[in-house]
Amino acid sequence: MDNKVGLQLFTLRDYLKTPEDISRTLHKVSEIGYRIVQISALGPIDPQELRDILDRENLQGTSTHISYQELIENIDEVIEKHKILGASIAVCPGLSMDLHNKEGYKKVAKELDRVAEILQKEGIKLAYHNHGIEFEKYGDKLGIEILFEESEYLLAEIDTYWVQYGGGDPAYWCEKLKDRLILLHIKDMGIKDNQQIMLPIGEGNLNWERIFQAIKGSPCEALLVEQDICQIDPFESVKISLENLNSNLTVKG
Repeated sequence: MDNKVGLQLFTLRDYLKTPEDISRTLHKVSEIGYRIVQISALGPIDPQELRDILDRENLQGTSTHISYQELIENIDEVIEKHKILGASIAVCPGLSMDLHNKEGYKKVAKELDRVAEILQKEGIKLAYHNHGIEFEKYGDKLGIEILFEESEYLLAEIDTYWVQYGGGDPAYWCEKLKDRLILLHIKDMGIKDNQQIMLPIGEGNLNWERIFQAIKGSPCEALLVEQDICQIDPFESVKISLENLNSNLTVKG
């Protein structure tokens, strides 16, 4: 089947501060051609109001980013929010600095496994999103290896840019975590003035052919376009990414 392409709303965070902003921005997202969004970095809005906006714009909020603290302390609220939104995947987007060490990753693996078991009973999957920091070594193991080796139920949302940034190979990590790869953040990397920069998909140097080949056979439910920092207008950037994916790049899984 074809992997579905969606948009991580963090890319448009500056345009998502009020309910009115959210409504206008999601209308633009729908006009660009996206049908799936990952809910993240929105200003205060009632979950039902957000769901109404999504429905009106023919968008599906199939996944979210939920902080580690919220996941381990407010699980009932997390479940209620996901049921209202119709979101079936919750993602822990990262950790505080004090947890980025060998014992910290072991602790997080156990805590998130506990939460994952609770969420599973409610029909919600739990994944972890990497940055570059998880590729630091502790003895002979990378942080990301410790986290996933110590957990049983935790799934992976691999971020292609941050894997490369951490010195890893995105295709290799898609293959290594293939059985647990539930979402893929597709974010291109280029170079300007000898500095690594984020670019629309297909405008940088990542090997998308290998990456998309690597996810074949995985349970990956969506490819999520994201740019933490855009080099051009964010709406134009996400439009270019979608156009390139539709015309130049193979995304069949």
